[in-house]
Amino acid sequence: MSGRRVALVGGASTRWGVRSATWSELAQEVGAALFRAVPRLRAEDVDSLFVGAAEPERFAFQSHVAPLAAEQMGLRPRNILQRTELACASGQSAIRSAYAAIAAGLSEVAVAVGVEKMNLPSMSEANSAMGCVMDRPWDGPHGATAPPFFAMVAQRHMLEYGTTEEMLAAVSEKNHRFANSNPNAQFYEKTFPREKLLRLPLVAPPLRLGDCSSMTDGAAAVVLVAEERVREYTDTPAWIRGTGQYSNFHNLAHAGSLTDWVGLKHASREALGRAGISVHDLDLAEVHDCFTISEIVEYEALGLCPPGEGGRFAADGRGEVGADLVVNPRGGLLGCGHPLGATGIAQALEVFQQFAGQVPARRQAPDPGWALVHNLSGSANVHSVMVYGREAA
Repeated sequence: MSGRRVALVGGASTRWGVRSATWSELAQEVGAALFRAVPRLRAEDVDSLFVGAAEPERFAFQSHVAPLAAEQMGLRPRNILQRTELACASGQSAIRSAYAAIAAGLSEVAVAVGVEKMNLPSMSEANSAMGCVMDRPWDGPHGATAPPFFAMVAQRHMLEYGTTEEMLAAVSEKNHRFANSNPNAQFYEKTFPREKLLRLPLVAPPLRLGDCSSMTDGAAAVVLVAEERVREYTDTPAWIRGTGQYSNFHNLAHAGSLTDWVGLKHASREALGRAGISVHDLDLAEVHDCFTISEIVEYEALGLCPPGEGGRFAADGRGEVGADLVVNPRGGLLGCGHPLGATGIAQALEVFQQFAGQVPARRQAPDPGWALVHNLSGSANVHSVMVYGREAA
């Protein structure tokens, strides 16, 4: 790739869940955690801050959040300060922007932070805010919010390929089990065997409560630096080796096939191509399991299995430790929750910790050298992918 090489050298996360903390307090909490997690980092080292936040105007009634986050984190950015908004991919967008700035020589040491406060006293108000992610005059008001949309994806996948509810439950069971090894996960202390998952209430048929990620409060942050600065902060960096992004529609009338995610195919092909590897070289992947059917379609679009075989891939446990590759080892969106702007940051943090051998053995990928992080946003109409390597080149 052109420009300077860039690595992720550490990061931290708050506890995720239904929190009493405000948006500002979450930013302050993750800032304190970041300096504890990266002890060689000084506030004055950080010249740029990129803040992933999807809907603070509606969830926290606060705009202009980038300088607010900087103040709460004890930072005074002197090169670049900006917010990135791309709905569920807002966090990865912050990382991609930080990476681009460092590669271009505009920054040396940057923090990418994601913060989202989603739980409001009124759940109807929170759900109305989520409806604004879709095409506001059409898809949102007509009921095509996230659960109904992904329910349609699941219905179509079942019709075309014979995918079953048991296959959906296999995804949820795996990711919730991984979350039991992650103290910051929203469902860290809760167990969800498949029999229980298959009895949970329906949200949007065939999707049950355990098939859907949660409204979550939380924050996460990572530090990215230019190649010359890496050894100042860590001996186990995660190098950014490839990135890709693709969008092919917005209004659902233009979606085309619900089960063939063209955008993910394009974005992953570009990211893997820039890294010079194939999907089968990956040791772990953090993919966007906002719903169980999402992970199943993502297996197929990434090329881990042929079209229609994603459900069987899940049921056969091919995303487990010791199988084809480890998928969503931190617990995914299903097990960790999904504070929109923070999710992509926490996924990248998991990659760093996996490379550094800092995660519990039951979720540790064996000797990982390559990892992929994927986020979708909206009605699976935008796909963002980053590939990380343990080696610089």
